[in-house]
Amino acid sequence: MGTLRQVSQNGLTNMTECESACRAVLMMVYSPCKYIASLARSILYEILKPDGKDYIEYLLKILNAVLTGAKFGLPGNLQIVVSLMSLACYCSLPTYQELIIKFQGMKIVVAFIMWWLSNPVHLKRERTVPHLRDSFGERSCCYPSTEEWEGEDMLLLFSLWILAELLHHSAYNKKANSSDNQEDFPRSQLIQELQEICRDHNSHGSRWYAAYVLSYFGIFGFPSKLGKRIGKLLGERDHSDMKLDFVNEESVYVHEVILTVRCPSLLPPGESVPKQKSSGVKSDMERNIVKAVHLSAHVDQPSLLKLLEYVYSGYLHASKDLVKKLKLFARHCKLESLMQVLCRKNPKWGVDVPSFDLSPALGPAGHNLSNLILEAGSSAQLVHWNCNSCSALVPHLHVHKVILLSSCDYLRALFQSGMQESNLQTIKVPVSWESLNKLVRWFYSDRLPVPIFDCVWANLEPEEKFRQVHAYLELCWLAEFWLIDDLYEECYEVVISCIDSSQNLSTKIIQIAANFSQWKLAQVAANHMAPSYHQLRISGELDQLDDNLVEMVRAASVRLSQQGGHHSS
Repeated sequence: MGTLRQVSQNGLTNMTECESACRAVLMMVYSPCKYIASLARSILYEILKPDGKDYIEYLLKILNAVLTGAKFGLPGNLQIVVSLMSLACYCSLPTYQELIIKFQGMKIVVAFIMWWLSNPVHLKRERTVPHLRDSFGERSCCYPSTEEWEGEDMLLLFSLWILAELLHHSAYNKKANSSDNQEDFPRSQLIQELQEICRDHNSHGSRWYAAYVLSYFGIFGFPSKLGKRIGKLLGERDHSDMKLDFVNEESVYVHEVILTVRCPSLLPPGESVPKQKSSGVKSDMERNIVKAVHLSAHVDQPSLLKLLEYVYSGYLHASKDLVKKLKLFARHCKLESLMQVLCRKNPKWGVDVPSFDLSPALGPAGHNLSNLILEAGSSAQLVHWNCNSCSALVPHLHVHKVILLSSCDYLRALFQSGMQESNLQTIKVPVSWESLNKLVRWFYSDRLPVPIFDCVWANLEPEEKFRQVHAYLELCWLAEFWLIDDLYEECYEVVISCIDSSQNLSTKIIQIAANFSQWKLAQVAANHMAPSYHQLRISGELDQLDDNLVEMVRAASVRLSQQGGHHSS
């Protein structure tokens, strides 16, 4: 690491060797094995003694060069990666932590993180380091691939790693809390960006370290999009089925299904799932009953309310004094992920970020708490149907109004309208059974099952490809009708990917998209058909389309000709 200045002058080959060496040192100095970490840090400290100060100044200059607008090609990007890993290694040593902070390192690293978020540079390690490239592996698309912990966010991950270590040092060193370090960066903006990193589709490593950094600002947990929506339900009386009564006669309204999935230890003992099948969902009388749970005087009210904040939203805000009490609650409730961030334990390489997932409520644990049945508009493909929870013969799903309305303004308005429809026990959703399953999975996990565009997809029959993309076209229409913007965007992107991966689907997709009034998608399909317009017209494939769609394809073809595009003969 100390030879980075010389290595950077000797080309890419030596830089890749430097990257491997830095990574090895990084893994050792932050090893979960205390013996390995202690020994590696001791050796590193001795190596850096002569010129450690100069090395740090040089590494920070590299980051400053990025912030001042220097253009980096592939060797430059690799040099930045090595510089960040080197700084992360130095941050394992208190002496060098103080030097980095003294040289405005914290301010520089925060600025670098902000720069990356505005100009994301996505780097995958095997594409950046030549000796890791495997031409056979790159062609083996049928083999299941696991998401790498660092993903394509290498620069973001290592810069967050450095910031976390510097904040850790500052928290336990009064000298580091002076006005020339922590207060030199936009605190509120940084917190907001860190929360977005946790909510976005970044790598597990980046999200772990963003959550770890947030803990030094009094935010503990893992912000997520679904948690943000569910968090608004805490304390709402409407559709709640349980209230927790404190000794001071104050109460908080909660939802049994959410506690069952997220923290069953908070439920009173004796609750069990019915063994026998029922005829459907709860009756009107059962749905309106709110169970009252009287809490002991020994229960600390502020701590419990904060714990509920975590259960409902996936994270909480807490002061230093409250953290001590929350650790007792987290330990008792066996919330290991919360316990880790409360104790500010370093993230372990390769461990996935805890997900905010309510899908278990769709299983036996949540069936007895269901207060709504969703039926698909079409389920012809299901010949034999059997429900383990009720005797209904029509294919359906047992769901929970409170979870659905948290993500859908249309359903919230329906359930709270006071009209006859708000008391329906069954709703028939005008989509196929396959689409309904995808919709419900998204409601409960914020994850949409999507196709993998590999050679298996490429070898599917056109009819099967169209069947799969049809479900996402249906969901685009429904999401637009039900005012679910996030779901619409995800389904829209899937349909676009299907069109890009299979040009021959465009002729079918354009008509179905038009039938669902999805004119943006119809236009995308028309643009893909434009190069083959004359061929499609001669072959008669356009005859099956409505006249306005044929005109849309023709207009796209004319625009392509005017732009000098290529047409198929």
